[in-house]
Amino acid sequence: MKSIAGTLAAPFPWFGGKANAAELVWQAFGVVDNYVEPFAGSAAMLLAAPDSKRVATINDADGFVANFWRAISLDPDEVARYADWPCNEVDLFSRHSWLVRQSQTLLSLLHGDPEFYDPKIAGYWVWGACNWIGSGWCGGEGPWIHDGETIVDSRKLPHLGDAGQGINRKLPHLGNAGRGINRQIPHLGDAGRGINRQIPHLGNAGRGINRQIPHLGDAGRGHPRAAYIKEWFSKLHVALRDTRVTCGDWSRVVKDSVTTRHGLTAVFLDPPYTKGKMDYTAKGTGGDIAMDVQEWCAAHGNDKKLRIVLCGHAGEHDALLSKGWTTRKWVARKGYAITEEAIENSASETVWVSPNCMPEINVTSDLFAEAV
Repeated sequence: MKSIAGTLAAPFPWFGGKANAAELVWQAFGVVDNYVEPFAGSAAMLLAAPDSKRVATINDADGFVANFWRAISLDPDEVARYADWPCNEVDLFSRHSWLVRQSQTLLSLLHGDPEFYDPKIAGYWVWGACNWIGSGWCGGEGPWIHDGETIVDSRKLPHLGDAGQGINRKLPHLGNAGRGINRQIPHLGDAGRGINRQIPHLGNAGRGINRQIPHLGDAGRGHPRAAYIKEWFSKLHVALRDTRVTCGDWSRVVKDSVTTRHGLTAVFLDPPYTKGKMDYTAKGTGGDIAMDVQEWCAAHGNDKKLRIVLCGHAGEHDALLSKGWTTRKWVARKGYAITEEAIENSASETVWVSPNCMPEINVTSDLFAEAV
């Protein structure tokens, strides 16, 4: 239930999580009335927030992510019921296909009703995310498609036009570490495209909701895994109790109606980076989003009611320095891809801090000041 930084963790693996930067970021924010996270992902920063009364809004463009957090905030026990399932390759394949077929309808329902959530989709999604290897989970890419009755390989069919989103068929994860409720490593082989066929993770530690279970005593009945998942989701429910979850473009939640009208506001921005190959967001790396976010930061950095922190690799947003912003370094977890690029990217993680944030604490100077 704990991240590597010791904070409450999301129950699924998420490339690019910022748990290790949480202490640094919240020191920069200080005490605020309102918190906004336009690129929620694993919501690591929200889950690491110090205890305080504040309004909170998290957003993600990925409907599966937004639905999971909304469902957890409203009905954690039902989500836990669907997430509690043995690791099974056939189920991984069939649930993946079913989820991909729900994606467009899910988005429409999430957008149309601020209180809509689907605990079955949330539970299936988090279970699969913890059994899946690498990127592509519910991405809608691959040759395996549903023809209205069953799953077929579109590569062996005559051209059918726009037959719908495909999936890659993969074996579930077999590594040692596991992920989320079933912790897992990124896929590095050639297991296929579409919904990927893979073997569920069967390692020692497990991932997320499939991690090794601490001893829970003999107080209850039923499988200890179910109790573990239910307890974890209950803790997440409490953490999100007063949090609004939205699904859509990031710019919708940085308007005055969401930010400064609620008082002094902390805005944590972790957009897809402009470089790097790890697919840890709905749209991966690259594109114009990071630059659009930088432009918004430049325009709003001097607002005294805003304390903004922007994430990126070293040098990525240095254009903000001329506007009074400062940088602070932190070291990310290297993950499973121990390549030269991964190590370099891990060491180059940087946050840009807006002028009205709290000053950085210099431990050395404070100690000397006390000695004097």
